[in-house]
Amino acid sequence: MNLTQAALSVWAPAFVLVLARVGAAMALLPGLGEAVAPAVVRIGLALSITILLLPDILPIMPSVPAAGLSMGLMVAGEVVTGLWFGWTARMIALALPVCAQFIGYLIGLSSVLQPDSELGAQSGALGKLFEMAAPVLLLVSGLYRLPVIALHGLFELIPPGHMLPVSDSTEYVVRAVSTGFNLALQLASPFVVVGIVWQVAMGLVARVASRMQIYFMSMPGQILAGLSLLVITGSAIILAWQDGAQAYFLALPGGR
Repeated sequence: MNLTQAALSVWAPAFVLVLARVGAAMALLPGLGEAVAPAVVRIGLALSITILLLPDILPIMPSVPAAGLSMGLMVAGEVVTGLWFGWTARMIALALPVCAQFIGYLIGLSSVLQPDSELGAQSGALGKLFEMAAPVLLLVSGLYRLPVIALHGLFELIPPGHMLPVSDSTEYVVRAVSTGFNLALQLASPFVVVGIVWQVAMGLVARVASRMQIYFMSMPGQILAGLSLLVITGSAIILAWQDGAQAYFLALPGGR
């Protein structure tokens, strides 16, 4: 195909708008947009996806504005839309490390009063482990493809050049955070139940033997019981999270 000046005047603005949304989404998409991934890889993925999507999106592209400021506002709107989509897609991936944080607090492997100086004030060993496991599971299972497919459908839902609806996007953000937190709590529910029963039992023992240092005597048993329960329920937690992530990705705006 010979690229004439007229063809470039049509393709270049369309390429910029699509790349702005795809590149912004790729910065946050779970699995593909992880911070540990090299920037060159993420940039290459964004360019490749843009090139693949451009022929399908070109018919719905708006006309090129005469003023440069209008074009800049359109690009900024696409960046905001991409960041919003990538952030909402990532919410379900965060459910797994949040679940691990719940488990760590309940079984005694981490404490809000004694944060880990190496992992961070809000992180624990289990949380970091599950945080690293989430992108691996997404890539191995192929679930990373669903947000990319939804990103393609998002161009039909919100055509390039159109601003993100404030009310609908805000409502979806609230629903995404609620879904991620609910899933994390459901995954950690066996540990919540066992933790409550354990604390009640230790409270009764403390009332019977008030002079005994119940906390220091019960902590080894609490950690051992918690790790044993984690070994038993670990595979079920992973499978339940994958099922929840698949349902969430299919329900993304533009998902099919």
